[in-house]
Amino acid sequence: MSAEGLSYAAAGVDIEAYERALEKVKPLIAATHGKEVAQGVGPFAGLYALPGGGHLAASADGVGTKIKVAIATGNHRVIGADIVNHCVNDIATAGARPLFFLDYFATGKLDPAVFTQLIEGMTEACRSAGCALLGGETAEMPGVYALGDYDLAGFIVGLVDAGARREPAREGDVLVGLRSSGLHTNGYSLARKVFEGVALTPDLSAALTAPHLSYLADMGRLRWKAAAHITGGGIPGNLPRALPEGTAAVVNKTAWRPNPIFAEIRKRGGVSDNEMWGTFNMGLGMILVMDPKDVPEGALVVGEVVKQSGPERVELH
Repeated sequence: MSAEGLSYAAAGVDIEAYERALEKVKPLIAATHGKEVAQGVGPFAGLYALPGGGHLAASADGVGTKIKVAIATGNHRVIGADIVNHCVNDIATAGARPLFFLDYFATGKLDPAVFTQLIEGMTEACRSAGCALLGGETAEMPGVYALGDYDLAGFIVGLVDAGARREPAREGDVLVGLRSSGLHTNGYSLARKVFEGVALTPDLSAALTAPHLSYLADMGRLRWKAAAHITGGGIPGNLPRALPEGTAAVVNKTAWRPNPIFAEIRKRGGVSDNEMWGTFNMGLGMILVMDPKDVPEGALVVGEVVKQSGPERVELH
């Protein structure tokens, strides 16, 4: 049955409420920072200065309610890879190479087969990223998690080498998009609401369990100034985090075609255009800010950096 006008907030996730709550607690967080903290809350990764001149980059994240899709399809290995790749991408925006990763797995009752799949996914992704799965925590909490349910979070630390410097983004730079495989690990509460009661065909299962891609190798081959990992909040919510004050981004929505799963969500759920772009990555998992002269032939140019002329930091055309 088709629903009308579904939204992320109506599905139980209110991003704006979270942002208001975060603004209230930012002073508490900042009060813990000493001179070693070079970058705190706001960007995709925190930066901690090392005595030798380099920086440790750190991030923590989860995979959201994609876990429910994994439970329904029996594909848990992708969740293990997803959590590593999500965290790798976050610190990659700081130009960091991953050093080590830790996980937190919580469940009502441990299912060894599920746990093994998750570890297989995590170790494969860690090997691809060149980082160690250093350890973690496994917690059984009956009464907190229903039998069969679980949660998975990841924590990563990487290194930005001493002397590594990037030119600041500026007006006239271009935006280069790196394509996503689909939803990655964001927007699943809304997507699950849209497909509630719908039979999971092989094609739909494949679309909903497409892996969260790692962009570490692609970013290592390109000369970029700043990067935005497009996760919860979509392009409007994430791209400004890569732009300096006084600048904005103009994004050409016709420069690429989003994955078919997004059109299916929009149509079946009656989801508005603004809701789609403010919730999902819409086909781009990473956006790089680059000098036009550094853009290689064949790259997907999706917009440009302009001088900010109003309150909006991202214009979608």
